[in-house]
Amino acid sequence: MTSPTEAVSPPDIYSEAFGRNPYPFYHALRDHHPVHLDPVSGRYLISRHADVQVVLGGDGFSTRAYDHVVEPVYGRTLMQEDGSEHARQRRFLTPLFQGAGLRQIFEPAIDRVVDRLVARFAGAGEVELVDAFTAWFGVGIVADVLGVGEAEEPLILDWYSRILAYQFNLEGDPEVHADGLRASAEARAFLAGIVADRRQRPGGDLISALLGAEVAGETLDDEYVTSFCTLLIVAGSETTDKAAANLVKNLLEHPDVLERVRADRSLVDRAFAETLRFSPPLHMIVRTAAEDVELSGCAIPAGAEVLCMVGAANRDPRVFPDADAFDIHRPEQELRRAFTAGASHAAFGWGRHFCLGAQLAQVETRVAANALLDAMPDVRFAPGFTPREEGIWARAPRRLDLVFRRR
Repeated sequence: MTSPTEAVSPPDIYSEAFGRNPYPFYHALRDHHPVHLDPVSGRYLISRHADVQVVLGGDGFSTRAYDHVVEPVYGRTLMQEDGSEHARQRRFLTPLFQGAGLRQIFEPAIDRVVDRLVARFAGAGEVELVDAFTAWFGVGIVADVLGVGEAEEPLILDWYSRILAYQFNLEGDPEVHADGLRASAEARAFLAGIVADRRQRPGGDLISALLGAEVAGETLDDEYVTSFCTLLIVAGSETTDKAAANLVKNLLEHPDVLERVRADRSLVDRAFAETLRFSPPLHMIVRTAAEDVELSGCAIPAGAEVLCMVGAANRDPRVFPDADAFDIHRPEQELRRAFTAGASHAAFGWGRHFCLGAQLAQVETRVAANALLDAMPDVRFAPGFTPREEGIWARAPRRLDLVFRRR
């Protein structure tokens, strides 16, 4: 059996070249270093689709790493739980993010936010879409469903940006760490006040629904609701904005696909599913080995932390032929499963920690994509502009300079 520490010249995931384009590095990791002990973070990098599926979908790995990674900023939530406690919390939360809860709480908010943001630039003929739309898209929806209003959106954006920097602080910068804790304290104090108010005066928002939820005679206390809403500020904003930006970028870089989607809006979900595979918003997910495990012939000891390289798994040619091509009609991407725990892509994870908001993301992106296609006929990149994805943990373009024909 080969030890991962014997690998020669593994790719440097902290290099500028990796940040610009990680996909050649992912190829090297999959083929030559499928289980690599990263000397900076002390975590094992897992890059092959089959191995990532074992880590995220099986029982041999836990979310214990989140005890120190995210609990200091979010409090105790279902992210850190496994087994019966995780299942108990999901019984409270799942009905609010699917079915009637999705329709009653989230869909009206999605429509309001998308209409408001698009109206600001629809007649301009040009737009920098990240600043005008995608950066505020998820933030706006979170603010709306929490019942805090548009005026608080800059606060939510600030908190989520600082908490996210804390969470993705692979190199352990102490200033980033301290600022993330400050942002969390500010957000939690703000949310605790709203939770206390909704306890006395419930409304039609998500906080009121969380406080009113009851399963087998149990309810959620104020501390838990505050923690979950702090998590939602980040989880409901960050991946939403990056997924939307990546979808727009992919469509504009493939004009033939763009025109097919514009002509047949039933293809929007296919384009989004392929975006989740081809350029997922989140590229790394952390787990802890619950027992001694062997992956791709490499030993991982119990208690070791691993980083599942989602972007690498999603381009694994062992599963996705011609993996570096953007193809919305991939036979291995079954649309009926693309937003479920049976998806072939790893963007939502697998197993018991499959993303709670997968169906929400599908609806959000479908509404946004249709509104943008309607508002921007003949949309294209501005002359001289070339989009560039950035990031290590999470990736998306920071700018999208677009021009389009005024309606």
